[in-house]
Amino acid sequence: MSSGGEMRKELSSSEVSRALMQFMVFVARCALLLYPVYVCGALGLSASWLLLTVLLWGLWDKNRRRKGERVDAAIDFVENECHVIKSELMTALNSPTWIQFNEVEKAAWINKILHQAWPFFGVFMDKLLKESIQPLIRQSSPPLKTFTFTKVHFGQRAPTITGVREYTQEADMREVILDFNIVYVGDIDIDADIKPRISAGVKELQLQGMLRVILNPLIGQSPLVGGVTMFFIRRPTMHLNWTGMTNLLDSPALRSFSEATVMDIIASIMVLPNRLCFPLIDQVKVDEMRFPLPRGVVRVHVLEAQDLKAMDTVMMGLVKGKSDPYVVLTVGNQRFQTKTVKESLTPSWNEVYEFVVHEAPGQELEVELYDEDTDKDDFMGRFNLDFGEVKKEREINKWFPLQEIEKGQVHMKLQWLSLQTDLELLKEATDGCACAMLAIYLDNASNLPKDQNELSQLEKHGKQPKEARLTRRQHNPNSYVKFSIDQQTQKSKIVYASRDPVFEQYFTFFVHNVESQVLNVQVMLAEKKNTLGMLTLPLARLLKASDLTLDQRFQLERSGSNSQLKMKAILRILKLEKPKPKVSNPPVAKPRTGNQVKDPQLQQPQQSQAQPPLNSLKPEEKNQASTLSQMQVPVSSSSGSQAEYMARRGSLMVSENRLAGSTRMRRYDSHSLLSENSIASSRLDLLDGVPYPDAIMNHQGSFGQIQITIRYATLRNKLTVTVINCRNLFPCNSNGSDTYVRIYLLPDQRWKNRMRTKVKRKTVDPVFDEKFEFSVPFEEAKTRKLDVSVKNNRMFHTRERKEIGMVLINLAQLDLVKGSTEWYELSIPGLKKAV
Repeated sequence: MSSGGEMRKELSSSEVSRALMQFMVFVARCALLLYPVYVCGALGLSASWLLLTVLLWGLWDKNRRRKGERVDAAIDFVENECHVIKSELMTALNSPTWIQFNEVEKAAWINKILHQAWPFFGVFMDKLLKESIQPLIRQSSPPLKTFTFTKVHFGQRAPTITGVREYTQEADMREVILDFNIVYVGDIDIDADIKPRISAGVKELQLQGMLRVILNPLIGQSPLVGGVTMFFIRRPTMHLNWTGMTNLLDSPALRSFSEATVMDIIASIMVLPNRLCFPLIDQVKVDEMRFPLPRGVVRVHVLEAQDLKAMDTVMMGLVKGKSDPYVVLTVGNQRFQTKTVKESLTPSWNEVYEFVVHEAPGQELEVELYDEDTDKDDFMGRFNLDFGEVKKEREINKWFPLQEIEKGQVHMKLQWLSLQTDLELLKEATDGCACAMLAIYLDNASNLPKDQNELSQLEKHGKQPKEARLTRRQHNPNSYVKFSIDQQTQKSKIVYASRDPVFEQYFTFFVHNVESQVLNVQVMLAEKKNTLGMLTLPLARLLKASDLTLDQRFQLERSGSNSQLKMKAILRILKLEKPKPKVSNPPVAKPRTGNQVKDPQLQQPQQSQAQPPLNSLKPEEKNQASTLSQMQVPVSSSSGSQAEYMARRGSLMVSENRLAGSTRMRRYDSHSLLSENSIASSRLDLLDGVPYPDAIMNHQGSFGQIQITIRYATLRNKLTVTVINCRNLFPCNSNGSDTYVRIYLLPDQRWKNRMRTKVKRKTVDPVFDEKFEFSVPFEEAKTRKLDVSVKNNRMFHTRERKEIGMVLINLAQLDLVKGSTEWYELSIPGLKKAV
């Protein structure tokens, strides 16, 4: 009994101590919460400060919870990716199982390798951070002298490669270009001590972006690849979860600033034009790998816009007004903004901008429209254009429809300029555009003075005085380099505590007058912004150099006697590439009044009156007349859609001039001629003196088949048409056909609505696998028709037809939500072959 009482006594005492501890914690919390109220009352401050503090605390706590939810959702997606994707496709997108993404390939084997090698990557990063990054951080600032990484753990989750795309036709024969779409939701845990009792760290990281890997050059010996280059074409998206004292950076006011700062550090290492390079053989130069010459320059003409949405309203929103639009052009880190056109829905800018293109295809031009307001500018639409298309076409002049908004178009002209070394192409620009481009590779500097005092002493005495040499050792300078050509100015990164700083950076400038412009270089002290040395380089000097290139050490002026700057300056002449020649077609004849198709009995007498007797014609004219008489358009058809298609296409008429002189036949397209922007070459036209070739007239059987997938994406309100392949096409010559497919969503037959695949050379069974999208409501899509034509890019000879076959698809007969993949028979309407 005594032992049981002692046990109960011990339990009761522990419970009492626990209750006292909880009570003390409660009292401390109450005192902590009430103390600010007491201080505000004692100092006579307003209660608004308390409310503001509570509001900021609530926002911070709410943001922390949301970030935790996002991280949990991302982790759940990575761990259950297959289940999530399948459920989304089957429920939300309503996508059937035959949907494939042909441009991007899956790479499950790469993910397995990453997962297996990820622990060893963590060991490598541990050594890198502690042995390389930690000393640099300590040298960057005196308050960070004791900075130390205490914990480096990269977790168990490796990055996931969601897709790989390779470039073969666009790339050089001596290189391989791969694009990896990377998604990383990492459980990393990195802690560091900034000062005693002051810690910081990062826990959990989300990163998503497109990483380009270039294997260049390909060589004929082991290891077959001379080097590996990798970089992000665009800035990846990133989210961090801070710990320790840096937890304050998760507040709404500092979150964007902190993540942007970290992103700037990443961009300075491996976002274009910066690259991360790994040479595999000694013959490859690292500077040429890291900073190759750009692919070219794109000149962008922002001309005008039309049919914009009215963003400004009057009378409390009851009446729509106009907008004050301006355009923002973004390429990588470059951003330009046009002037603002006040109160207009059809603004005209006529402004020109130039961009250096480092990777094409890959780099994109992002165009955004905004309505300027006093408080916050309203979004009016955007679109993206890959510079690879500009490089391929050399010039693009068209109206671009705006996306993510109901309506609006922007008229732009883009020109491709190549980089040349021929001085005969050098012409001074008169329209404000550049005539040349200057590329500068900044390597390093050597023997810089420590500060301005040492520089002044060197200028007076040629060496440091004895007093200065006996004083305590001074710190090495924190320096950077500033380049300027007229109004163009660029700065390098800051290298801390070094008299021999290594920069290894790349800069480009546009040159308007090579003979008169000068490159000014200044080595600056970071803290006081004093000059440690300077250099003046006239650009005309590059005209006399070999290959328009200077690669040497330059002696700095107003600096030490041995202070030098090593850099490489390359000048290239800009040559405006002319667009590829296109086959020009004569204008389509105007439609005649009256119903020429539906009343063939009225047409036959007219034709008989226009045709002279065959006996009065020459023998070769008799053959032509007999051939043309057999080419009649069927008036009726068993299929209603085919009859409507023929009515839309028009009829083939034979005029007096056709048989009296040259054989001249035209198609009258009364529907498409309602628009002046119609393209004559995109319809089935018989041009001047261009009858159907004998190969088509004598061909027996089918002209081929085309396989097309049609589906409507309900979430994005877009009709997607995928041209998969063709088979058994009519061969235009012994080597096959140079085939492409042209698509219209009727009744739209204007240039902006025209879709076209790439050309497949010398084949009768081309594989396209190209997807096109039409922005059209679902109810309207069910009433439309698809006009699909398969064409030969090269004609039989200079004056013969290019059509292989066509098909008209009635979307009302398809299940657009479920999708449809069918083979369609190709034919040539209006052709009646000889028997």
